[in-house]
This record gives sequence, structure tokens and C-alpha cells, in this order.
Amino acid sequence: MRIKNLLRHPVTWGVLAVGAVVLGVALYLFQPWRLFTTVEVNEALPTVAVTSEPEATPMAEDGASEPAKAPEEPKILAKGTFISHEHETAGKARVLELPDGGRVLRIEDLDTSDGPDLRVWLSDQPVKEGRTGWFNLDDGEHLELGELKGNRGNANYAIPAGADLDSLKSVTIWCRRFSVSFGAAALT
Repeated sequence: MRIKNLLRHPVTWGVLAVGAVVLGVALYLFQPWRLFTTVEVNEALPTVAVTSEPEATPMAEDGASEPAKAPEEPKILAKGTFISHEHETAGKARVLELPDGGRVLRIEDLDTSDGPDLRVWLSDQPVKEGRTGWFNLDDGEHLELGELKGNRGNANYAIPAGADLDSLKSVTIWCRRFSVSFGAAALT
């Protein structure tokens, strides 16, 4: 009988309504189910095939055209290994220069938690271990390369032509919603 009377009271309905709104906002912000989800990506190492124009293709003596040259391998400009910050993170990062002059950040063997609004950033801040490293990577200049494609696997992120790689010496998996690094790697 006491519960029935409590449910009839307008204050009870007000508290339940406020509780439902708070729960909805908390679920939207924290997205706790992402702790149990995995997005795996496995992009190939970027290469650019070096081929001749069709009319300039050399001909063999028997009249058959010679095969195109094999794709050139990208040149490694910098590399680093991820350390964990807010979430356990492992993997490697490499800045590659492609034969056509384009540059790419390649993240390999990434293993981190999924999370809300994760981004890949290049930063001019040093990578620090422990809690201090969680928050410093947005203190100076940073360049967002896009959304994290997957929290496991291998992915490529194009680096804009004008990016100053002499000053951007670290990469981070950055949670924009909570302004925290999941993990980062110093690029040397």
C-alpha cells in the first residue's frame, strides 16, 4: 500500500523524469557499450605504382609491351611505438613519404579501446608517461588527420601537404569528447 501511495505522488514522477534524463545524457556522453565493441580495420600499405604513359611503353623485340615497373616502397620519415594513457594502447606509427611525394601516417597493429569521438592527431607536444600524458597533447599545435578508423588493426591517414612535420613530433589517439589521450607515440 505504501508503494502505491508513493507512485501517486507528483514528486515521485518528477524525480523519475529527472533520473531518466540524467541517465540518457550519461549514456550519450560515456557510451559505455563501446568498452565491449571492436572495430577492426586492415588497410594495405600505401604505394604508388610507377608506370609509363601507354604510348611511351617500351616494346620488346617480339612486339609485346614490357611490364610496368613494380610499385616503389614508401620512405620512412619517422616512426614510434604507442604507450598507454587513459586506455591500454599498443601499436606502431610510421610517417611515410610516398613515391609521388604524398605523406601518410600509417598506424600498424593498433590495439586500444573503442570510445566516443576518437580522432588521430599529430601534435607538437612531447609524449609523457602516466596521467600527465593524458592531457598535454592538445596544449600546443596539433593537426587532426580524421576519425580513428578502427581501434584494432592497420590504417592509413593522409597528411596534408602543408603540414610541418619538423614541429609535429607525436601522434595520439585523442578522445575529443573528454579531451584525453587514449595512447600516444613519439615520432623520431
